[in-house]
Amino acid sequence: MNDQVTLDAIDSKILQLLQQNSRISNQEIANQVGSSVSSVWRRINALEETGIITGYGLTVSPEKLGYGETILLQVSLQRHSDDSVEEFAELVNSIPEILECFATTGEYDYVLKVLAPDMRSFHRFLRNNLMDKPYISKTFSQVVMDKVKFQKAIPTVPTSR
Repeated sequence: MNDQVTLDAIDSKILQLLQQNSRISNQEIANQVGSSVSSVWRRINALEETGIITGYGLTVSPEKLGYGETILLQVSLQRHSDDSVEEFAELVNSIPEILECFATTGEYDYVLKVLAPDMRSFHRFLRNNLMDKPYISKTFSQVVMDKVKFQKAIPTVPTSR
C-alpha cells in the first residue's frame, strides 16, 4: 500500500518554511509563497489532515541540560518471541534517556540513541536498565564524538543522485 502524496510547489515551500521555523506566521508564509493567508491556512490544514504534518516542536540542546554524551547502542535479543519484543518495546518507551529506537537488519536487532551526562552514568544506565534483562543477549555501544550533520527537516522533494 502506497500512501505517498505528491506535493505541488506551494505545499512543498510551506513545508520547508514550517520545518525551518514552526512558529512562522501564516502571513509570513503567504508572503514568501505568493499566496493569500486564507489559502495558506487551508493548505496547512490539508497537510495536517493527510498526515504529512504530524506535529510541531522545538529543538533543545542536550549539552545545556547536562547530557554530555550521545551513545548509539546496538541491542540483540535472546529470543524474538512476541513477548520478548513487546517487553523490550515497553522498556525502551519507559526510559526518557532513550531518544530513538530502530529495529534493524544485521547482527543486532535494534539501534538506540541514548543520552547520558557522562560515561560513568551511561555504564550505570546499561547495568540498571538493560544488562539484567533475560531477553537481551548482547549490546554494543558507540560513543558519538562529534555531530557532523543533524537535521530534523524532511526533504519535501525526493532527490536521486
